[in-house]
Amino acid sequence: MSSLMAVYLREMLILRRRMARQVLAMSVTPLLYVLTFGLALGGGVRVGDRSYLEFLIPGLAAMSSMTQAFAIAGEINVARFYLHVFEEFQAAPVPRLSFVLGETLAGLTRAFLAVSVVLILGALFGVRLDYGAPFWAALSLNSLAFASLAVALAMLVKTHADQALLSNFIITPMAFLGGTFFPLDALPAWAGTALGLLPLSHASRAARAGAFGLPWEPGPYLCLLGAAVVFFLLALWAVAKARD
Repeated sequence: MSSLMAVYLREMLILRRRMARQVLAMSVTPLLYVLTFGLALGGGVRVGDRSYLEFLIPGLAAMSSMTQAFAIAGEINVARFYLHVFEEFQAAPVPRLSFVLGETLAGLTRAFLAVSVVLILGALFGVRLDYGAPFWAALSLNSLAFASLAVALAMLVKTHADQALLSNFIITPMAFLGGTFFPLDALPAWAGTALGLLPLSHASRAARAGAFGLPWEPGPYLCLLGAAVVFFLLALWAVAKARD
């Protein structure tokens, strides 16, 4: 437990030192999306019985939880390639489970901070939804999945630049295709089915259902849980491989 907290608290000290810049950075992209998509383009659009802005905010929360949870990979890369902190963890009695858990929880914390920023922005624009347990459960599983994926890929890449390429090919396309900005059932059946396999699609669907007070459906949560378990096991393997 002490080794897990050492890994986690190190990331939290870095986050605290950069808190003002991090919150500002977490605010810019959602604010732009709210202004352009939510107000300028979707001001008179309704999705079902909801305004487009009400539809957008839970999707932005899911997207932000993904991007900020995955952003922990950047911190791991800097610590690994430039500061050689990972070498110190290798020399210290830090089990790989503690390392993966500590970094994953750090990604979860960053994700929760980003989601809170999105919800505050939504409230400033008059969006009032139900952010209860189902909403936060969906985003927690989504954050754990992408934080675990971030740890795994950060251990496998050979350079810091490779991590940026992975973000461009994995995170950016998923942000636009994972049901953040449009309902997947508006697409052709084959496209909706294909994009419905993305973890973010399940997170957006579950987060919206929770925020709208719809009946609870276990399917999206089970898919997110499965993705989180698979990515966490992948992270454990990747850390072991990097140690070797």
